[in-house]
Amino acid sequence: MTQVADQTAVRDSLTRAGPANEIGDLVRKFAVHNSDYYTRQFTRIEEATGIPWSFNWAAALLGPVWLGARSLWAQFWIFWGLEIIAAVQIGLGLWGDLGAADLARAERLRAQAAARLEEANEALAAGASNAESLSASAEAIGAAADRAQQAADAAAALAPRYLAIGIGILVIAKILEGVQANWSLERRFSRWRSDRSIPTGISPLGTLAAVAMVLFAYPLTVYRFTVAAPPAWLVNAPADSSWRAAIANGIEAALEWLATNGGGLFAAITGTITAILNGLEFALVTAPWPVVMVGIIGLAWQLAGARVAIFSTAALAYLVLLDFWEQSMATVALLGTAALLCIVIGIPLGIWCGRSKAVYTVVRPVLDFMQTMPAFVYLIPVIAFFGIGKPPGVIATLIFGMPPVVRLTALGLQGVPESVREAATAFGAGKTFLLFKVDLPLAMPSIMAGVNQTILMCLSMVVIASLIGAKGLGEDVLIALQYAAEGQGVLAGLAILFCAMVLDRIVQGRRS
Repeated sequence: MTQVADQTAVRDSLTRAGPANEIGDLVRKFAVHNSDYYTRQFTRIEEATGIPWSFNWAAALLGPVWLGARSLWAQFWIFWGLEIIAAVQIGLGLWGDLGAADLARAERLRAQAAARLEEANEALAAGASNAESLSASAEAIGAAADRAQQAADAAAALAPRYLAIGIGILVIAKILEGVQANWSLERRFSRWRSDRSIPTGISPLGTLAAVAMVLFAYPLTVYRFTVAAPPAWLVNAPADSSWRAAIANGIEAALEWLATNGGGLFAAITGTITAILNGLEFALVTAPWPVVMVGIIGLAWQLAGARVAIFSTAALAYLVLLDFWEQSMATVALLGTAALLCIVIGIPLGIWCGRSKAVYTVVRPVLDFMQTMPAFVYLIPVIAFFGIGKPPGVIATLIFGMPPVVRLTALGLQGVPESVREAATAFGAGKTFLLFKVDLPLAMPSIMAGVNQTILMCLSMVVIASLIGAKGLGEDVLIALQYAAEGQGVLAGLAILFCAMVLDRIVQGRRS
C-alpha cells in the first residue's frame, strides 16, 4: 500500500510539473531575459481567481523605457505623456520663473508712476492746472504696480505646490507602471502563444526609440515651460507664408482651368441632377398636398407598420399646420435626389471595394477626405464648377452623404463567411449567382444601415446647402439665424427633425 501511494504521489507531481515545465519553456522563449521571474508572475496571474497583485520594479523605475523595450507601445504613450506632465510640474516648482510676467509689468508701471509723479511735481511748481490730475494718475499707476507685484509674489509662492503636484503625479505614474507591467506583458504572452508573429524579448530598436523619446521630450518640454523667455524656434513653428501663397495661387489657377475646360461636363452633370430634381419636386411639391400626405402615410403603414404610420401622420400634420409643407417637400426632393445618386453610385462602388482590397485601399482615403473635410471648404470648388442653386446643393450633399453607404456595403461584403461562399462555389455557383444570391443577401443588413446613414447625413446638409441657393427648410433656419428669430429657427429645426424621423422609420421598415 505504501509503494502504491508513493507511485501515485510521484505521478501526480509529474502531472503537475508537466504543464509548469511547458509554461516555463514558453515564457523563456517569450521573455528571453529574466524568464524565471516572469514564469512565476504569469503563473500567478493565470491562476488567480480575482485581481492578482503583481508589481514589476524594473517597469516602475524605467517607466516608458521598459515599456518601449518590451514593445508595449500603447502603454508607452500613456505613461510617456503622464511623466512629461509630472516633469513640467516639478520643473516649474524647482526652476520655474513664476510670476515673471507680472513682475516685469510691475517694474514698467513703477517707472511710469515715477515719470508721471515727476511731471506732476513740475506742473505743481509751475502752477499748472493739471498738477492734481497728474498726481492722481501717478498714484493710480503706482497702485496698479503694487497689484502686479502682489500677483507676482502670489505666483512665486505656488512653487512648492507645483513641486508637490509633480512629485505626486510621478509617484502615481510609477506605481501604475509597476502594477500594470506584468498584466500587460502576460496578455501579450497569451496572444503570442497563438500568434508567433508578435515580437518577443527585449527589442533593441524599441529600447533605443524609447530612450530617444524620453531624452528628447522631457528636457525640451521642461525647458519650454520653466524659462521666462524661451527661444523663438522652440515656441513658433518654422513657417514661410510665401509657400502658402504660392500653393494657394496654384490651386486657384487649377480650379479656373478646370472650370473653363470642363464646362461641358459640368453642364451635363447639372442637367442630369436638374432633371431628377424637377421630377421629384413635381411629385412632392406640385402635386396636391393631401394626395402626397396620404401616399406617405400609406407607404409608412405598408413598410413599417401602424405605429410608424401614426407617427408619420402626426409629423406631417405639424408640417401642414405650421406652413412648412412646401419647404419640407422641397427639402425631401433635394434629399431624394442626393440620396438616389449616393445609392446608385455608392453601392456598386462599395461592392467593388468589398471584393478588391487594392481598390478599397485607393478609395478609402478619398472617403476619409469626403467625410472629414468641412462642408464649407468643398462648397468653394462646387460653386466654382457648378455655380449656385439647387444642383450645386445636391452635389455638396452627395459629397458629404456618399461615404457611409460605400463603407458599410464594403464592410457587409467583407463580413460574408468565406465558408458559405466556398460551399456555393462547390455547388457550381458562378460569380453573378454568388453576388446576387449569396453575398448581397447576407450583406443586406449592413447595406441597409449604410443607406439609412446616407439618407440622414444628406438631410443634415440642408442648412449648409441653403447657403448656396438650395431652397427648403434650410433656408428658414438660415433666415432665423440672420435675424436672430429664435422661435422660427426652433420650429424649422423641428420640421427638419420630423422629416428625418419619418424617413428613417420608413427606410428601416419593420425592423424599427
